[in-house]
Amino acid sequence: MDDPPDVATLIDGLVSDNERARKFAIFKLQTLLGDPSFAEAFIEGDGLLPLRHAVLETGGNAQAYAFGSLDALLELDMGWDVVDGAVIEKAVELAVTHPLVNIVRNTLTLLVLIVSRPLSKARRENEEGGGVYGFRAIKPALDHHPSFLESLVQRLSASDHTLCANALQLVNALMRDAVANGGEHEWPKFIKRLQDLGVIGGVGMLMRGDAASDLGSPLAGAILEFQGLTKVLLRKWKEVRVNVELAEHKRALKTIHLLSKPNPYSPPAPADANGDTSGKGSRRHHPEKWRRLGFETESPAWEFDETGYLGMMDLVDYARRNEDTYQKTLMEQSVQPPAQRCPLARASLSVTLVLYEHFEIEDTATDVDAEDPGSYRNSVQERLDGHGNVDKLYRPLLLQWGRLHTAALNASLRLWKAASAENPADFYKMEELVRIIVERIVGAAGRKTEVGLVEAELRSVTLETARRWQMEGLDEVYEDAWGPHLVQVREQLQRESLQFMKEQRVRCLLQGSWFPAAALSTQAGAGGVAWRYVRLSHNRRWLHYRNYARRGDGEPVLADLPEKIDLNSVTSVDSNVSASEPAAAVMNGNNSSSETLKDGGLPPPHDSVKGPTTNTKITIIGTPPPPPPDSRHNRIHYSNHNNADEETTLLELFPQTHYAASEWLDGLLLLLNQQPITKETTRLIELMVDWGARLRMLNLKWEDVDWEALERRVKGAVVEPREVPGREGLDGPEGYWFGMPEA
Repeated sequence: MDDPPDVATLIDGLVSDNERARKFAIFKLQTLLGDPSFAEAFIEGDGLLPLRHAVLETGGNAQAYAFGSLDALLELDMGWDVVDGAVIEKAVELAVTHPLVNIVRNTLTLLVLIVSRPLSKARRENEEGGGVYGFRAIKPALDHHPSFLESLVQRLSASDHTLCANALQLVNALMRDAVANGGEHEWPKFIKRLQDLGVIGGVGMLMRGDAASDLGSPLAGAILEFQGLTKVLLRKWKEVRVNVELAEHKRALKTIHLLSKPNPYSPPAPADANGDTSGKGSRRHHPEKWRRLGFETESPAWEFDETGYLGMMDLVDYARRNEDTYQKTLMEQSVQPPAQRCPLARASLSVTLVLYEHFEIEDTATDVDAEDPGSYRNSVQERLDGHGNVDKLYRPLLLQWGRLHTAALNASLRLWKAASAENPADFYKMEELVRIIVERIVGAAGRKTEVGLVEAELRSVTLETARRWQMEGLDEVYEDAWGPHLVQVREQLQRESLQFMKEQRVRCLLQGSWFPAAALSTQAGAGGVAWRYVRLSHNRRWLHYRNYARRGDGEPVLADLPEKIDLNSVTSVDSNVSASEPAAAVMNGNNSSSETLKDGGLPPPHDSVKGPTTNTKITIIGTPPPPPPDSRHNRIHYSNHNNADEETTLLELFPQTHYAASEWLDGLLLLLNQQPITKETTRLIELMVDWGARLRMLNLKWEDVDWEALERRVKGAVVEPREVPGREGLDGPEGYWFGMPEA
């Protein structure tokens, strides 16, 4: 391998009349100047002026190599002496007009280095003219080439990814310098100019492109830097306090007012000394000029304290983007009672804060540092190196802030109307709903999700869906906040709910039910259906029953049921209820056990039953009771038994509905201190635990419960709200009573 030429040879080549020698020297310099020791030797050998000459006078690939060599020097913070107005002018000119990609790439890199040159404040003050750095260094050249910024934004859609990266790096450098050094009123104008040229669309396209998935590429770093700078801009706008004395802020407020198309206001004329009011009235503002738009008072400036100028920008942008909707909404609100009007302006500011929190603008550590912009690039690279999920790293929807604000605000207005909300009591509740739908819809959007799809989802989300998301989110929120305490609450509610269901199921047994007795059908005669009535004794120890040829119209009393089973002798209860329970009925919840409290789970009237049509069976198994001591026949029969402790079937029941089967099977199991097994019972227990936990977490009162939602969850149980019973007229603790909503 040949040794690289020495510094003197390369410098001689730069000034040679031989074009081939010049090209060779420039080509070699591009790689060699990356070595600091070689760069120092090159400068000491007076190579800067020949390099400057090559930058200005050569063309084609030689000029591209010359700019690349100068870039290598500047990256080492060397060679700034030759970067004068002529070099900058040439770089800007080539960046705008030259067709060769390699030349444009290197000229853009040069401009990036100039705009983001890391200079200390002392060095800037000591250098004549303030030194060569920042936007002001290239501004004279930009004045000669007014199309530079437009061509720069167009480069973002180039097919060459390195060119895209260089163009975006220059955009980032210009934005950072504008914010740091452009002055309070200048940087917003410059940023708006870039946005008007389409920089948002260009960067958004790069974010969604396949090239951005290569996290090790310069393009990925430039994209993430732009995303961070966007957050910085949003934070800067939020920090600007609204001041109606400033012409720009006053103009923005006036725009909000005029776009609402206010009706002309003529105040009543003051009466003269004779009481005559026919004179011309004085010109005054409408008494609800700003409250009509949704502000709380007639001095709206203070209401932007939380959102700053960012909130004002969003409200103005909404009014401009949706002028017809804006006017129609205000007109609809004006005819509503004051309490039912949705405060549009406050809702807009609320959406601004929701988006601000969602994108974690306040938490971003992307401060603009004019002293050392390289430190920011290093932090970007660290985030790239430590992040593997591209979809979570890039947030292209952040760049569509205005469209997201418009869509979320329209959703907020629509949900307010659907919920019949009232101001001010429900304002913060609706704000929380908007926060939830933004988190669900915007937060779930991937890197390649188009903003139009997100807007469509925000337009179609319903109040019921938003509330369901809200309830689902409660578990996660309180699990994080309460942890072990929440587990204890659920365990306690589980025990209470199980005890409640045991009492309800046992009450069904105490009430009694009719069951067709398939084994007795042939004994009923004339093809009739044999029926069995079963009822639990009041002391919950005996299960009484009796067989009938036909089902009676009433409920037999316990004294008319001579047959009985001692529950102490029952060892198990077997059934096919769980297997035969209609899945669709359980899922749809067309009925619930609360209905069986009214009819005891009775089958259809006996005159409509043609035979025992059920295949659901409950088998009560246990040991037979010993015969009475005074019965010789029974003693003989018992003595002939092979094993007095052998289990046998004590009773069979054929429930007509799966609700009755659930009540009797689980009721018997609970009496035996066993766990319920049917889906119906377990579903109701889970429902009570779930609602109990939510009510405790929300600290709701009885009258605060959403009974319509509860009715939908129970799916069939008609639950009516009732007033909390008072204690008026009751004496002593024994006089206390409580009421439950009837089924």
